[in-house]
Amino acid sequence: MDLLTNNGDDSGALLYTYSNMRVTRSIVIDESELTERFILASGPGGQNVNKVATAVELRFDALRSPSLPEAVRLRLAALAGRRISGEGILVITARRFRSQARNREDARARLAALIEAAATPPAPRRTTRPSRAAKQRRLDAKRHTSTRKRERSGGAGWD
Repeated sequence: MDLLTNNGDDSGALLYTYSNMRVTRSIVIDESELTERFILASGPGGQNVNKVATAVELRFDALRSPSLPEAVRLRLAALAGRRISGEGILVITARRFRSQARNREDARARLAALIEAAATPPAPRRTTRPSRAAKQRRLDAKRHTSTRKRERSGGAGWD
């Protein structure tokens, strides 16, 4: 992990980058593409929660990443939903654990899982037709419903 810089604002949060991340056999995310920022987390932690920035905000420029094929980029943007900004930056916030190290691992694991899900192409839809028995059951059900409604109205007119 290399310390990059102070984030530039007065929040005191620091920005970090880290080593290469292998997602699949063919997809490896370079460390320069990932940026993480440590922020104060809410929730359990006692006095520590107000002193130490344990939550991790992981940023990945998904739409301009040279590590991802074009098809994976498009599927990733669709899967990420509101976690991806208008500029194409995927933001994952991990604050599940009390320690900074476990939150970093959690954020990276969630990013890898999201990219892995986007890397698998959707299965092509195979056209199917209803069987003859299914068609017959549907027609029998329609006939039964029709008969029931006809009997409710007094049975006039359908014969």
